[in-house]
Amino acid sequence: MPVTLRPRALRSGDLVVVTALSGQLEPGEEPLLARGVAILERMGFRVRVSPMVDPAQNRWWASGTPAEQAAELNGLLRDAEVRAIVAHTGGQATIGYLDLIDLNAILADPKPILGYSDISLLHMALHAKTGLVGFHSDIATHGFGSDWYTLGDKARRSELVDLYTRVLTKAEAPGALPAMGAWETWRPGHARGPLVGGLLNRLVQLQATPFALAAERFDGAVLFWEEVQRPVSRIWGDLHTLRLSGVLDRIAGMVVGIPTEVTPYEGGGDRAGLRDVVLDVLARRDVPVLAQVDFGHTSPNLPLPLGVRAHVDADNQTLSLLDSAVANA
Repeated sequence: MPVTLRPRALRSGDLVVVTALSGQLEPGEEPLLARGVAILERMGFRVRVSPMVDPAQNRWWASGTPAEQAAELNGLLRDAEVRAIVAHTGGQATIGYLDLIDLNAILADPKPILGYSDISLLHMALHAKTGLVGFHSDIATHGFGSDWYTLGDKARRSELVDLYTRVLTKAEAPGALPAMGAWETWRPGHARGPLVGGLLNRLVQLQATPFALAAERFDGAVLFWEEVQRPVSRIWGDLHTLRLSGVLDRIAGMVVGIPTEVTPYEGGGDRAGLRDVVLDVLARRDVPVLAQVDFGHTSPNLPLPLGVRAHVDADNQTLSLLDSAVANA
C-alpha cells in the first residue's frame, strides 16, 4: 500500500490551473467562473483557465472523451510550471479515464488537486494508487464562484480564504476547522485517524474497480462522506455495501456532511431519515459519528485532505486536522 504522498506546498504567485475534469461549463456560468478565479487570486495564486473549460467543449455530459480528459489532466501533471489543479465543477465523467492517468507523473511531482462530488472519485483512486493527498474541497464555478458568494457573509468568506491558503501553503497542522452551522452528535465519542472518503456513491463505485482503496486504508480511519439527490433507502444500501465489504468494521470514526435533496422514507405510517439509517447500519459498531459538517453540495466546503490525520470529537462537535496536507519543497 503506497505511503501518504503530500504535494509540495504552494507559494504566492504559483500557477493554479482551473480545468474541466468531469463536466463542461454550461452556457451562462461564465460569471460564476470569473468569481471563482478571483477567489483563487485572492489566495495569492496566478490562475489560468484551461481551454477545456468552454461551453462549446463537450461530449455528451462531459468536457471531452475519456482520452481527451486524460490528456488534459496528464498534461497538467507533467507541466512543471503548474503547481495545482482545480476542477471547475463535478459531473459524471471521471470514471471513464481513471485507467489513462499517468501515475508516474504524480509520483514524480505531486500537486494539489481540488474538487468534490465526481472529483472525489479521482481523489480516492489516486490516493489508492499513489498515496496522493487529494483535497476534497470546493470547485471553482459552483463553489468559489457561487456558494461562497451566496453566503452573504464577507467575514465567513475571508475566514475560508485564510483557511484554504493555510492548508495549501503551510506545511503545518491547520488545527480545528471552523464550523458555520450547528454540527450534530449522532453518536458520541472521539477518534483519531487518517481522513478517507468523498461522495458516498462514488466510494461504493470505486470499490468495484481496480482502483479500489485497499482494506488497510480504512484501518483506524475517519470515514467522511456526503450525498446528493438520493433517497435514504439507497444510502442505507450503500452503507450496507461498505459494511459487508468490511469497511465499517475497520474505521475509527465517521463524519457526515450536509445532505442535499436526500429524501426520507415515509410509508405505512413509518418514517426514516438520514440519521436513522446511518445508526441502523452501524448497529453495534461503537464509533463516533459527527454530522451536518460543512462539506457537500449545499454550502461552502471545508477542505478535507485525504490521508491526513484528523481528530473527530463528536462530544464537543469539533473536527481538527492534526498534520499538514502539504510538504515543504
